[in-house]
Amino acid sequence: MEGRYMGKNKHLIIVAVLIVLTTLALKFLVFGPMFQLPVRASAEGTLIDTMFQGHFWMISFLFALIMVIMLYAVVVFRRRPGDETEGPHVHGSTVLEIIWTVVPVVAVIGFGVWGTVTLGQLLEAKPNEMVIEVTGKQWQWSFSYPEQDVRSPQLYLPVNQPVVLQMTSQDVLHSFWVPEFRVKQDLVPGRTTTLRFTPTLAGDYKVRCAEICGLEHANMLADVR
Repeated sequence: MEGRYMGKNKHLIIVAVLIVLTTLALKFLVFGPMFQLPVRASAEGTLIDTMFQGHFWMISFLFALIMVIMLYAVVVFRRRPGDETEGPHVHGSTVLEIIWTVVPVVAVIGFGVWGTVTLGQLLEAKPNEMVIEVTGKQWQWSFSYPEQDVRSPQLYLPVNQPVVLQMTSQDVLHSFWVPEFRVKQDLVPGRTTTLRFTPTLAGDYKVRCAEICGLEHANMLADVR
C-alpha cells in the first residue's frame, strides 16, 4: 500500500512540474523576443496589458493542465504488449466534480469583475480633456479640433494630456484602432461614440480601421503624430 501511495505521489509531482514548465514555455513564446506587442504609448495601455497578461496566464495554465494530464496518461499508462489485465474501475468523485464546477465559475466571475472595473476606468471623464471630432467614411479618416477650429486628415495628439474622441461614420460601420494606444472603438452611422485615452509617448503611429468596411478596408489608414 505504501509503495502504491508513493507511486501516485511521484506521478503527481511529475505532472505538476510539467504543467508549470509548459505554462512558462507558452508565456515565453508569446511574450518573448519572437512575438512582441507594439510599444505602449498611452496611460490606458497599462490597464489593457495587465488584463491581457492575466488572461494569458490563465489560458496558458488551463491549456497546460489539460494537455499535460491527457498526454501523460496516454504515454505513461498505456497498455503494454502482453498486458491483458483490466484497468481499475472508477465510479466518479464528488469532490472533483465540485472543484471543476466551482473553480471555473469563480474564475469567470473574477475576470468579469476585473473587466468591468477596468472598463469603468477607461470610460471615466478626466479633467482638461482635449476634444477631437473623428469622422470615418469609405475609406478615409477626418479629424476636427473644434476648440482650435482646425480640420486635418492626420491626427495630432498632445503628450500627457487626456483626449476624448467624439466619433461618427458617414456611411458604414468603421472602427478606430491604434495598436500602440491599446484602445479601439466602433464608429456607427447616425450615432456619436466616444473614446478616451492619454498619449504618453511621442511617435509616429497609424490609425487603422478594425471593422471590415468594403473593398479598400485594409488601406483605411491615417497618420498619428
